[in-house]
Amino acid sequence: MNKNKSKRLVVIGGGAAGFFCAVNAARMNNELEVIVIEKTGKLLSKVKVSGGGRCNVTHACFDIAEMVRKYPRGQNFLKKSFHQFFTKDTNEWFADRGVQLKTEEDGRMFPVTDSSQTIIECLMREANQYRVQVRMNREVTSINKLTDGNNRSEGWQLTFADGQIMETDFVCVASGGYSHITKFKWLLDLGHTVEEPVPSLFTFNLPGHPIRQLMGVSANARVKITGSKLNETGPVLITHWGLSGPAVLRLSAWGARELADLKYEFNVVVNWLHEYTMDALRAELTMLRRDGAGKKITGSTPFKLPQRLWQFLCEQAGIDANMRWADLPAAIQNRLATSLGEFTVQVKGKTTFKEEFVTAGGIKLSEIDANTMESRQLPGLFFAGEIMDVDGITGGFNFQHAWTSGYIAAKRIASL
Repeated sequence: MNKNKSKRLVVIGGGAAGFFCAVNAARMNNELEVIVIEKTGKLLSKVKVSGGGRCNVTHACFDIAEMVRKYPRGQNFLKKSFHQFFTKDTNEWFADRGVQLKTEEDGRMFPVTDSSQTIIECLMREANQYRVQVRMNREVTSINKLTDGNNRSEGWQLTFADGQIMETDFVCVASGGYSHITKFKWLLDLGHTVEEPVPSLFTFNLPGHPIRQLMGVSANARVKITGSKLNETGPVLITHWGLSGPAVLRLSAWGARELADLKYEFNVVVNWLHEYTMDALRAELTMLRRDGAGKKITGSTPFKLPQRLWQFLCEQAGIDANMRWADLPAAIQNRLATSLGEFTVQVKGKTTFKEEFVTAGGIKLSEIDANTMESRQLPGLFFAGEIMDVDGITGGFNFQHAWTSGYIAAKRIASL
């Protein structure tokens, strides 16, 4: 690189982490030339679709020790990085730029506009203000270190899919998670180690199961994977694939590697009435049988369950539409208790959503300095976001890691 010119940063990836790195580096050092390289024709695509198009910016958790427990992988790394840029800083960063965030009951934080476009426009304004260049439909195929005659670092050379070459002083890789280790080849060639990527945050497929007819129905439940310690409690959504919702997505994150080893074939037990033990549930059904003797069982649910789900679970137990509580045989009552408290289904496969795809795996964290996001092996090479072996459960946690790592990388690069 020509020492008489201003220094250049190339950020590979036009997602949340990459953009946050780019705009902050450009703001902190106005002599730094910043270029964002995006291999697709879309910028900030996960920001756009997150939270049903509202953008779940972060989570209203302001205690680092509590926050890191929401990440199946990367907890020790985040304990260090969150001290530099945390949820409070995210709130303030956006507020300083006219974007107010609100907190929902479950702790998720969204822009008050309930539109992801608000976040996108904020980041794009920042990019324009600090003259960040954006180059679309450019795929990097290799990175090579440049050295002088004495083997001292002279920056980096990037090669693109079309054969073009670009030189730069600093590189920040923020290209998201990859579905297969072969897609990391250009980083493996540099000598970095990659933890094998596997999907995280996916739905459980129940091919041919009649419960799929209830798609759109949601209930609070406890979901447990048999033969493991994995279980989660929270909203479960029935879809035309099978089971989804926050409880299932969290379970898929914590069990990402274990479920991959099982080739996504396993049994799940759902307790639709998780506040009851099985003994308490059987006692409750006995009391209903006595106190509501003349009422039709399927007529109305005696529990806090959607009516369609209650009727379905009754049918699964062998209860017809005209059966009254007084006529409920003991054997069928036991089947109803099992249907409510130990509803067992066989999962065969998963569904991930391309735009919101999250992986467990990535660049090994021991090879990255948590205080700077710089490669411990290759000075001048930085990482931000999901390319690292860090992933959180659903609820704004992955975005917080994106903002944190992007900001820390920017701060270090701007100071060099």
